[in-house]
Amino acid sequence: MSKLEIILLCVSTVSILFNIGIVLYTRNVIVKLLSVSEELGDLKTMIDNFYAHILTVYEMEMFYGDETLSHLLDHTRSLGEQLETFEYIYSLTEEDVEPQEEEYDNNDNPEQT
Repeated sequence: MSKLEIILLCVSTVSILFNIGIVLYTRNVIVKLLSVSEELGDLKTMIDNFYAHILTVYEMEMFYGDETLSHLLDHTRSLGEQLETFEYIYSLTEEDVEPQEEEYDNNDNPEQT
């Protein structure tokens, strides 16, 4: 083996090991990103449900007009709006449901065909 062959073998070995490391690192980062995406989506859903619950309580006759609940509603709404700025992250794990709903709408109304 010549000196050039040894150098090329060492360089290609280092390159292969580096590429394997990059692939493993990238896979690990993508798994973490998808996990965070799913958790943010769940958090957004919980905040929306919390807002709906507080709104229901606020609209009850006994609590209607309560300033504390009104401020709590405002804070919950602003938190939900702030979470919407991360929609591009938590939308990574959401499934597309719209095409299926359209199919069901078309199947439910056979008179429109």
